[in-house]
Amino acid sequence: QMFCGSCSKTLLARQIPNCPTCRAVLNMTAEDKVRRVRRLLARSDGRHTRIAQFTLAVCYADGTGVDRDEAEAVRWSRLAADQGVAGAQYNIGMCYAKGAGVPQDIAEAARWWHLAAAQGCEPALGVITELGL
Repeated sequence: QMFCGSCSKTLLARQIPNCPTCRAVLNMTAEDKVRRVRRLLARSDGRHTRIAQFTLAVCYADGTGVDRDEAEAVRWSRLAADQGVAGAQYNIGMCYAKGAGVPQDIAEAARWWHLAAAQGCEPALGVITELGL
């Protein structure tokens, strides 16, 4: 998934070069993906900005196309999470729970998980249930 949510491995498997919805290039290197996201973010705030921020956060968290950097992952996740991206809210919660890029703080983690769960984020719901939060 690059920007719109319609991009998928199914389209890639069918040798479709671009997402029919957002026209994202589906078969690109990790480095190209990071460059494309950065260009999108540099242009202006738009309808895909928060998803691009989340995409860049995941790249930094995983070390995909960039050097792995927990602090940068948190920074970009926080920008997306503050705009209501449930996946970013869940990831911020995990960062606080593990102390990855931020000081460990279970109460702050729970706050982010509850925000994500309120949007129907299944992993956040699972963590909340499992930990009895």
